Amino acid sequence: MWYKQLSAFCLPSPPSAALLEAALMTAPHMPPAGLDWFNEGFALPQPFSDGLVFDADGCLGFALKREEKVLPAAVIREQVQKQVDKIEREEARTVGRKEKQELKQQIIDDLLPRTLTRSSRTNGLIAGNWLLIDTASAPKAEKLLTHLRQALGGLDAELLRTKESPRSLMTKWLLAGEAGGSFELGDSAVLIGGGDNAPRVKIDRSDLTREDVVRHVKNGLDVWEMGLVWRDRLYFTLTADFALKRINYLDVLTQEAEVGDDAASLAYATQTLMAAALTEVLDELAELAGGLEGVR
Repeated sequence: MWYKQLSAFCLPSPPSAALLEAALMTAPHMPPAGLDWFNEGFALPQPFSDGLVFDADGCLGFALKREEKVLPAAVIREQVQKQVDKIEREEARTVGRKEKQELKQQIIDDLLPRTLTRSSRTNGLIAGNWLLIDTASAPKAEKLLTHLRQALGGLDAELLRTKESPRSLMTKWLLAGEAGGSFELGDSAVLIGGGDNAPRVKIDRSDLTREDVVRHVKNGLDVWEMGLVWRDRLYFTLTADFALKRINYLDVLTQEAEVGDDAASLAYATQTLMAAALTEVLDELAELAGGLEGVR
């Protein structure tokens, strides 16, 4: 499974495969029961997995699953109104607000155990000293990390912070007309100014070295997002908080994963190649931004 977006944490002391498997087994996913609206827990990372950790050459894949009950508000309102109409018709009285609330809760309690559910997954991967999470959403990433810490009884994980901010680094690259290291400028960017009514300029499918684009930055706007190409293997958007969005794995990389005839071989190759590429990208970005800050 190729991650399309990424939040990353530094792991000074990553857990072993055996320790991680044992920890996740204490917090497996279970369907929400009774009057529970949802439940979250760790699920099989691959359809063919026989455990909660998919170990591909030391890259440890896992998944947090959320299953929640679907009970549309319109359905609840309709059932409440039916009860209200019945009471007012049969008892010739008006149903007050408090009684309506009580009827609503009774209906929810009756329907909830029998309603349908929907599920979502957040995938994670431990590769070396990196925790890679398949989301650019900070709350989703923190939720997975919280569940992981609870299962392990604690985990030292730190946000990716560098001596130079990504915003400063990207702004410098745009002014220079080229990116550093193994990176090349892409064709998209988001520029934002300061102040309460900060101007915002979105550039898409355009040359970032154009004079009018550079002029925005010279006039005080900073780069908050920038499309980048890495070694002709990855295209992605780097954000100001060091998340990666819209990751596109170019053919030269995906073709390397097309080995073997079965799903397990493909998943193994995909996970190892993806982990190697993403961790190299993070390592190089951190180095170009002056190195990691505050990591023990």
